[in-house]
Amino acid sequence: MQSLIILAGLLAFVSSKPCGTEGSNNTELLLSLNKDLLRSLEGQEGLPNPSVHLALRLSDYHNLGKENDHLNKLKTNLHNDIASSLSGGQSVAGLLALYTLALKASCYDLNTVSFTVGGKSETLLTHLKRQMEQEKEHIAYSHRPLTNYYQYSQGVLALCVSGIRVNTHVSNKLIKAVDHGHIKHGDSECIDTYAMAGMALQCVKDAGSHVQNAADLDTALTKIKLKLLASQRADGHIGNEFSTGLAVQALLAMGSQVAECAASMEAMRTDARSNTYHNPMSISQTLPALQQKTYLHVKSKECLNEDDSLVLEPRETVLVLPSQTKVALMVEVVKSSGATADYSVDVPKGSSLLEALVLLQGKNNGFTFEKESSLWGPFLSVVNEEQARQSDRRYWHLSSDGTALSQGINDFKIEAAQKITIKNTSY
Repeated sequence: MQSLIILAGLLAFVSSKPCGTEGSNNTELLLSLNKDLLRSLEGQEGLPNPSVHLALRLSDYHNLGKENDHLNKLKTNLHNDIASSLSGGQSVAGLLALYTLALKASCYDLNTVSFTVGGKSETLLTHLKRQMEQEKEHIAYSHRPLTNYYQYSQGVLALCVSGIRVNTHVSNKLIKAVDHGHIKHGDSECIDTYAMAGMALQCVKDAGSHVQNAADLDTALTKIKLKLLASQRADGHIGNEFSTGLAVQALLAMGSQVAECAASMEAMRTDARSNTYHNPMSISQTLPALQQKTYLHVKSKECLNEDDSLVLEPRETVLVLPSQTKVALMVEVVKSSGATADYSVDVPKGSSLLEALVLLQGKNNGFTFEKESSLWGPFLSVVNEEQARQSDRRYWHLSSDGTALSQGINDFKIEAAQKITIKNTSY
């Protein structure tokens, strides 16, 4: 406890240094990211992404027409998909929470949004509260949520910013998860989950409704801050390139100004300039942080006198031909039993891992796979006729030459000869 108090004092000292402001040199970068998000709406596959909408609404720059079109798609396509999931008894706390945040960011009256399940119509917030109660009960007897603590944190955050008093028992479960070090995915700590938990618990603290366990809440917030700061790399990233945006959002939300923030901001700008954030989901978590906004800003958003000057210039169609250079790819599949199978295929340099797996499957050498869609893009669900299901708390862990991939199969590029391991893993 004494070390925690000392570290808390250290935090108070460093937080007096400003996070750094956006100069004119960065305005064009922010506009470019904003336009990339808007363009992603045009070629969006699958369901409309509420995280993208949330980032667009938190931005300083707007194309209100395109944002309104996307809002309508959320209220129809995504709404119907969630309704179907609820009717099927599925756990969709995270998606329901993101939908809530997206609507709230558009200043939409949440009391007018409802789902009909089993012939009974109830509001979105009623369904979200029920989902969180189910998650809480599952933690009580199995020591883990039905989904995961990232989605659990999203649920707490969405209820809180919507002005709903979060059940103390629900927030306590998150506090205890932080205290007991349960914010993990397998053996790895989840920086993005810590970040989401930090924003959720900070919102609960700001609401002033967690009076009885105020000391425990403060301790959890301090631990999260320290965890994020300790995860900062020499290059400024917190965790990795794709968790830094949420981590910076959390640090801003929890203390606004920490010395390390400036380095993390610059790391994200460097990534943006090098097109690291070409996935709309990664941009949607990074852009708010670069504009010194957090998901907590949704609570006070008024949608008045908004800028509407953002115009998308026509993009020239560029035909990208496959590379004539081939690289050797080894693929190892490790099933849940531990049985392994090895395959090899030559793929054009620069191919996505998904494209490489399609080529490998086409060789008819026994390798097969199936994929499912997510907000981050496609992910592996079945490999060699074995499924890794969330309901069984299993997933296909991907690594390249022993290093875990931080990108999905559609984003990771094969630039050099390497060995990809696809392992059925529990968490």
